[in-house]
Amino acid sequence: MRLDGRDYTVLSPRPGTRARFATNFFHQTWHVLSDRAGAGLLARLLWGLSYERHPNTLIVIDRPFLDPTPFEGEAADPVVLVPRDLTPLSEAAARALRRALPLRPAPDGTVRWRTPGLDLALADIEGWHEKVREDYRRQRDFAGLVTRRGGLIMIAAPPAELRCWAVDAARLGEGTRYDSDYTYLGEGCPAEGEIQIFGRYRAMVSSAVVARREVLSEDTGEDLPQTVRERIWRRSAEVRRRTARPAAARRP
Repeated sequence: MRLDGRDYTVLSPRPGTRARFATNFFHQTWHVLSDRAGAGLLARLLWGLSYERHPNTLIVIDRPFLDPTPFEGEAADPVVLVPRDLTPLSEAAARALRRALPLRPAPDGTVRWRTPGLDLALADIEGWHEKVREDYRRQRDFAGLVTRRGGLIMIAAPPAELRCWAVDAARLGEGTRYDSDYTYLGEGCPAEGEIQIFGRYRAMVSSAVVARREVLSEDTGEDLPQTVRERIWRRSAEVRRRTARPAAARRP
């Protein structure tokens, strides 16, 4: 694609990919929301991208892989993954890419995405963390950025940090007793970005869409936007309760 006077190679998941994602901005942090399978795919994409050698290459996650948010049912922004040292993405280029989305159905080709190193890192997580500390001391190769640029949620970092984020994403939901899990993208608390997963992600998306439709059909236009959102949150929980099947109906 030609974006702001520069040629880019734009990659996206294959059409049959089942993972889905949503995005929102909450607590001064940009979130990418999904389930454990989505986090696993994101981990593979980040890891492979850290070894990319062709300049001006990036990954876009857009329709049909985007869901409305699982809280308010609002439209999500497309996500773009960028190897920061290899691919500059200006505001103008990001806007041009956003205008060109969704990508045309027939791509120019297929890329085989190989990520065996991620499996090795996960198999020896203690050794991996020790290696990360050594890389940090030697290279200071941590300058990740998560922001909204040109209508896209841009996740950009140098190779070592992309690999750190990939490992953290791949481990989401591992051994947790809770229905959700998260990992920060970047330094600080709150960080600029976060990946958050939910065990009931798809049910949450479905109920949020129904709740949003119902609440907006009742809205008189007199409530503040935040009040409307809170009503959608509460209604979404009600929708999940009223559509849940009885335990007996779930038995084989």
